[in-house]
Amino acid sequence: MTLIEQITTVPLFRGVRREQCEALAAIAVEKTYAKSQNIFLEGADAAGFYVLRSGRVKIYKLSPEGKEQILHVIEPNDTFAEAAVFAGHRFPAHADAMEASKTLFFPRQAFLALIERHPSLALNMLADLSRRLQRFANLIESLSLKEVPGRLAAHLLYLSERQDDRDELVLDLSKVQLASLLGTIPETLSRVLAKMAREGLIEVQEGRKIRLLDRESLEELSTGERRLGTAT
Repeated sequence: MTLIEQITTVPLFRGVRREQCEALAAIAVEKTYAKSQNIFLEGADAAGFYVLRSGRVKIYKLSPEGKEQILHVIEPNDTFAEAAVFAGHRFPAHADAMEASKTLFFPRQAFLALIERHPSLALNMLADLSRRLQRFANLIESLSLKEVPGRLAAHLLYLSERQDDRDELVLDLSKVQLASLLGTIPETLSRVLAKMAREGLIEVQEGRKIRLLDRESLEELSTGERRLGTAT
């Protein structure tokens, strides 16, 4: 796949004209990262934004005590750090490669100059950024208003929609990482998974495999219409 073909698969650039894809390819810089390698630090100058071509990247914050809170897991074809670039600010969080990863890096100044020449690019990006904003609004609502069982139920349903078998899924993170994403600790996450299994909502299988047994109850749990035993 050529660089231009890669760019056409990115949701942020969906629908752009051929000459615009060529202009994007001209300023893109291919970068690779090893597992656990830092991509950028919170507070560093937002010199550009990224498209993940392969691998996975976590965006996270660190508390003063060093506790990690994962904000988002970036999957292939996702973009990240674009908001900070447009605002001309510093990166608001850290980014690390969770596994060997390849990215396309778009330098800020070159990209802004490109938008000045091709304003329709900005319209495409506004639509995608609006969807991203809605996703983060849902995350904030989940972390602030839902209990851990509701957060976990919502995540399991989200994963099931993204994987081929909607009733049998594979957790995409370790328990430590998933607990961080859901704003809890691994011990609480394990207890909630066990309670879900005892109540017949899921079946925890070998490795990270989980089978959804009662999708309706999981949806009720995710919206707060149902409570899971005495989970905290």
